[in-house]
Amino acid sequence: MLNRTLIISVFIVASCGLAYELIAGALSSYLLGDSILQFSSIIGSYLFAMGIGAHLSKYVKDEDALARFIDIELLVGLIGGLSALFLFVVFAWAAAPFRTVLYALVLIIGILVGMEIPLVMRVLNLRETDFKEMVSKVLTFDYLGALAVSLLFPLVLAPRLGMSRTALLFGVLNAAVAFLATHIFRRELPGYRKIHVRSTVVLTLLITAFVFANKVTYWAEQSYFGDPIVYTTTTPYQRIVITRWQDDTRLFLNGNLQFSSKDEHRYHEALVLPAMEASPQARHILVLGGGDGLAVREILKYPQVESITLVDLDPAMTQLFTTSADLSELNRQSLSNPKVQVINDDAGKWIETNRQVYDLIIVDLPDPSNFALGKLYSVPMYRQLSRSLSDHGYMVVQSTSPYFAPRAYWCIVETLKTAGFTTWPYHAYVPSFGEWGYVLVSKAQPFTPPERYSVPARFLNGYTTRLMFDFPPDMQAMEVQPNYLNTQALVNYFEADWNNSIR
Repeated sequence: MLNRTLIISVFIVASCGLAYELIAGALSSYLLGDSILQFSSIIGSYLFAMGIGAHLSKYVKDEDALARFIDIELLVGLIGGLSALFLFVVFAWAAAPFRTVLYALVLIIGILVGMEIPLVMRVLNLRETDFKEMVSKVLTFDYLGALAVSLLFPLVLAPRLGMSRTALLFGVLNAAVAFLATHIFRRELPGYRKIHVRSTVVLTLLITAFVFANKVTYWAEQSYFGDPIVYTTTTPYQRIVITRWQDDTRLFLNGNLQFSSKDEHRYHEALVLPAMEASPQARHILVLGGGDGLAVREILKYPQVESITLVDLDPAMTQLFTTSADLSELNRQSLSNPKVQVINDDAGKWIETNRQVYDLIIVDLPDPSNFALGKLYSVPMYRQLSRSLSDHGYMVVQSTSPYFAPRAYWCIVETLKTAGFTTWPYHAYVPSFGEWGYVLVSKAQPFTPPERYSVPARFLNGYTTRLMFDFPPDMQAMEVQPNYLNTQALVNYFEADWNNSIR
């Protein structure tokens, strides 16, 4: 019975330890939009700290091993459980020290978790368990716990509970292990009553925090975004936040602004209308990304369009912009139009199996801030898209800012050229973003910027269009490398450019 209790504790300990690591990495990505380098450095720091903890465990005396294990469980539950909530508050209060606090928490939790497993093994060994069997069981349950949480965290817990409550749930599990161990081993624990009181207080505190976590998180996000939050949800793919102040509705994904209803018409008209005017024969259109339906809205202005296929990863996104009265009014019910087919899938995987040819392709994917997104801006991806584009068709790629991220922008241009396209880079000023870049391409079809538009436009006319295709001296082309999967030069350019722009 005693050994079984400790082995089950190992499973829970491993699950909770990995969960805190995943939550730290996810929060870093959610709140800072960090690259995979940031995520991997968190994992490395955590594993390094576990090594320190394992080393420190040798200084615990054998007779104190069980009591210290319980104390460490309580500390891990308290610090790890409250970590996400605390990080949200820190980010809302002052974003600058967020990384310092994040890594400090990762190191503290890693050290504590690193001490847990050696202490459990010592407790088991003191009970005359066969050493080989004991090591086998402990490590087996350790790895099984890691597998369980690595699946549950992204698929079930984070989407349904959110970051803060997920961390608190694992904190409660840690504290419950300590509470249970205190009760079962009460006859062997010196100072049992004090340990029992500590475990009861920690468990009660964590359960209380779990109940009120959403209110604290809402306050923290409200402080960060400024405008009143009218909708939030966490999906397996991203954190969606909608804010509204008077007549300005804003969409944030993982803390990054995607559009403001005050000026989104500039972005989407520039993305869609020049290519549509050059494609009077366009009947079948493909849109990758753009789950808000705003690019589709612009395409539907043209009566000759017969079908639009929208491929967006997150079903929660397309569902929100289909069913919400305010948001569907913004996109003019475009996602409910009978000409539109919505497919929720990874754009890179979907295009590999697609066999249909389109007259126009609009690539409105998120910026290449990490390697997973960077592959969607690579030479192999664009060559696959070339197979889905008709010989007389055009493709447009949103391409980050040529002013704030010039090397990233011109890397996208160079990548498209390497993939075999003729390119026409252009840019537009969107007040919410600043100067924003696009690239229009074709296989061999010539292109001339339109002098007038056959559909209503709030921003574009012949004059503003000519300006878009003219780059001033501070946004001229740069010599850069194309983006291949094995090098991911674009992600490195993107991260370096944006880091320099905010200094």
